[in-house]
Amino acid sequence: MFSPSQWQQILAPLELLKDCIQCPRECHADRTGSRPGYCNSGTEFAVGSICAHRGEEPVISGKHGICNIFFMHCNMQCVFCQNWQISRKTASLDGTKQELADIIEQIERLLDSGCTGVGFVSPSHYIPQMRAIMTALNLRGRHPVYVFNTNGYDKVETIKSLEGEIHVYLPDLKYMDNRLAKLYSDTPHYVEFATAALKEMYRQKGANIYVDEAGSVRIGLIIRHLVLPGQVANSIAALRFIAEELSPDVHISLMSQYHPTPHVAGHKKLGRLLYAEEYEEVLAEFDRLGFHRGWVQELTSPQHYRPDFDQDHPFEK
Repeated sequence: MFSPSQWQQILAPLELLKDCIQCPRECHADRTGSRPGYCNSGTEFAVGSICAHRGEEPVISGKHGICNIFFMHCNMQCVFCQNWQISRKTASLDGTKQELADIIEQIERLLDSGCTGVGFVSPSHYIPQMRAIMTALNLRGRHPVYVFNTNGYDKVETIKSLEGEIHVYLPDLKYMDNRLAKLYSDTPHYVEFATAALKEMYRQKGANIYVDEAGSVRIGLIIRHLVLPGQVANSIAALRFIAEELSPDVHISLMSQYHPTPHVAGHKKLGRLLYAEEYEEVLAEFDRLGFHRGWVQELTSPQHYRPDFDQDHPFEK
């Protein structure tokens, strides 16, 4: 598939994992050896799923879905994560480690089937592997739209380095409360890192998104926020940051799809669905702040976004 010199070019970024500072945790772990750091991941291409995902925002999914690559062992450990089967750092990597050539073949099949974008899901601790995949695809003459689908816990230096490589940023802004971030996601200083990363994404892309003739996004920034049960103040603070520090013209994906996973089924606050009055209060602030671009989920959405990564296609049952 590639010449020896091309393989050297493709795999060169993995050298950075000898002293890993890819995400804000900056573990300095040697992921090439037996000290994998917080995420418990090495240099392998550990992928929970590669699939045509049709459940993203309409401009992301497009007509045929986006080719999403779901990396294992997220650098955040949200107790309520819907992708818990692959996101937990204790999840088994057996059967998920793939050769890069096989990954490229799978991606190319999906691109040939009509997908125009390649999305990297939970990429923050897999930046070298992500870059290897992009370089390999580009050397193959493939130039899809690259989507950086992140939880927002990213280093601003990393986001700056991706300018010109990533076409679409699709970050979460999960928290504007570091106490919640630590309590629910074991993530210190989330607010500082996420807000700095979003400001850099906004600097690069601005508020406008650019779509092709088929309505699929080619360039832009879309910010997601999931409203959590009992945390209306956190959601309002997140929306206010975006409106006041970025722009109310930014495209927002406001999500009501929270559904308690087995891990939080008995949780005092997280063990229930969102109340209608909670979501309505957040929606009222959304309107008051002047947001007018993006997508707002219906309150019935929890029934439609529950993946199962034990299946061949986690989102199609």
